[in-house]
Amino acid sequence: MSETRLGAQTIRFGRPPRVLGCAGVVGKKEGEGPLGGSFDVVETDAFCGEKTWEKAESRLLRTALAHAVEKAGRPLAEIDVLFAGDLLDQCIGTSFGLRDTGRPLLGLYAACATMAEGLVLAAAAVSAGYARTAAAMSSSHFCAAERQYRLPLEYGGQRAPTAQWTVTGAGALVLGAGASGPSLTHAAVGRIVDAGVKDPAHMGAAMAPAVHDTLRAFFAESGTAPGDYDLIATGDLGAPGSELLHDLFARDGVTLSGRHVDCGTLIYDVSAQDVHAGGSGAGCGAAVLCGHLMRGLQKGKWRRLLFCGTGALLSPVSSAQGESIPAVCHVVAFLA
Repeated sequence: MSETRLGAQTIRFGRPPRVLGCAGVVGKKEGEGPLGGSFDVVETDAFCGEKTWEKAESRLLRTALAHAVEKAGRPLAEIDVLFAGDLLDQCIGTSFGLRDTGRPLLGLYAACATMAEGLVLAAAAVSAGYARTAAAMSSSHFCAAERQYRLPLEYGGQRAPTAQWTVTGAGALVLGAGASGPSLTHAAVGRIVDAGVKDPAHMGAAMAPAVHDTLRAFFAESGTAPGDYDLIATGDLGAPGSELLHDLFARDGVTLSGRHVDCGTLIYDVSAQDVHAGGSGAGCGAAVLCGHLMRGLQKGKWRRLLFCGTGALLSPVSSAQGESIPAVCHVVAFLA
């Protein structure tokens, strides 16, 4: 079966690649959360043994890749291409972190939707035969992101109740041909949606309309509905954004209740860890997907999973200039 376009945004992969190996690596705060036991590595030091937070983020990404490749049962030299990105200017967490791998690299930026974008491209490359194996990965680091997007930690600024906590973590997933393991069957590439939200401390409100837009297109073009999936995981709207997403679908007469979870609210104990609206960052969805969600698929807890990467495409410059926040959501479908 060849690759099939089901509509303007949705693709069905003719030769669905399988998950050969995946790994999630997180920091101390994330390891203390409800999903702590699902990650491959939990760092105990914010610097991860490095001299700067940016170098620490690079190390998180390298560690996740190393563990994913090991689980895939093949050497790094056999990974044909890496699709990777992060939140730092010019994606230095990725380029510096992977510069010694010797593998072809396609650097990506879709903010917190980077992992989903990488999976779309990796699956397309493997299914079409352009790569035998491909890895998708992304990362973020709380301290590095705060310094770039907001204020230095030493400033001690107040955080709005709708603000989210950037996850210190990374996830890596290797796709290829295999006899077992979850397969990636479909993908939907999102459009940029701008709901006019200008508050960078309320990214969930900016991203929820993009999730609604892409999921509506995916359901219509694939001929499926929310009830056809055991789990629909967004990464990462936080609590207010998740409520807005449910409201948007309710206006369509569609309910997500009992199906939808958000990586940003799963990774932390929101009531006990003082993260306000929940987690965010390119490493949030990546780590939760490659840890908690993949383990659930592999153990038979779920059979059909939709992973919806959500990205707020703002920058400190655009926010300072009074711009609204454009957002995007990419969706990938897994079958256990």
